[in-house]
Amino acid sequence: MSKNVTVGLFVTLKAKPGKETEVEQFLKSALPLANQEEATIVWYALKLSASTFGIFDAFGGDTGRQSHLSGPIAAALMAKWEELLSEPPKIE
Repeated sequence: MSKNVTVGLFVTLKAKPGKETEVEQFLKSALPLANQEEATIVWYALKLSASTFGIFDAFGGDTGRQSHLSGPIAAALMAKWEELLSEPPKIE
């Protein structure tokens, strides 16, 4: 596995009022999945404010990034975002 970071993602998540704890728990549950992704070099979940969270992850190349975006964490987030978030995840 390459440790050279060439691409990354920064995702902003804005929790619906009253859903902040559920978003935080979702992010904590995603860490073991991220650790299993061979192409994911780093994966961090961040609490930016009381209701705004972030995910920063980095990859050795675009293939790894695309694999992550089609993997189980992204699938779970897209399945639950309307329940947990006040707006769609902002992926940069």
